[in-house]
Amino acid sequence: MKRIGIFGGAFNPPHIAHSIAAQLVTEELTLDKMIFIPSGNHPLKESIAAKHRLEMTKLAFRDNDKFEVSDIEIRDSEKKTYTVDTLEKLKEVYSNEEVKLFLILGADNILILDKWKQPEKLFELAEIAVIGRPGSELEKAESKYSSRIKIVTIPLMEISSSNIRTLIRDKKSARYMVSREVENYIYENRLYI
Repeated sequence: MKRIGIFGGAFNPPHIAHSIAAQLVTEELTLDKMIFIPSGNHPLKESIAAKHRLEMTKLAFRDNDKFEVSDIEIRDSEKKTYTVDTLEKLKEVYSNEEVKLFLILGADNILILDKWKQPEKLFELAEIAVIGRPGSELEKAESKYSSRIKIVTIPLMEISSSNIRTLIRDKKSARYMVSREVENYIYENRLYI
């Protein structure tokens, strides 16, 4: 059975902590592939244009044979996108193969999972794996879903997309927090300025 991780997010911009987390989760869960899915019209966040986030995500993760980037959520960026709908579409895509999907979430998402569309159905469509994030104390998190998730322990890194956007806005360097290709793309397209 093929084991596929689904790593969604705004990727606004994608950074090295995303890459490190994805690599460690891929190894811990013995995944055959990790699919990065930049969010389309996210119901809980505002972001720059999806086309820019997709291109940066492709640049950020192109050097790993087990990593793949999908535009499944941004093809129709006029509509709100929901993880449960994306998982259903992926089940259709892989309907001719024996596949087990693993939805990779940051610990902060478990605390707000009740606000997501059809949270119970997520558990029918995929195994939920949760990674720690800076500032979150996963072991203390109170959620009715806590017993149904797999916790993947990774080193916590104090790198975030919001901090990178602030650095760029303040005309400071984000070098080494994002790949050189992503950094060049940001400046060439005058993003976050």
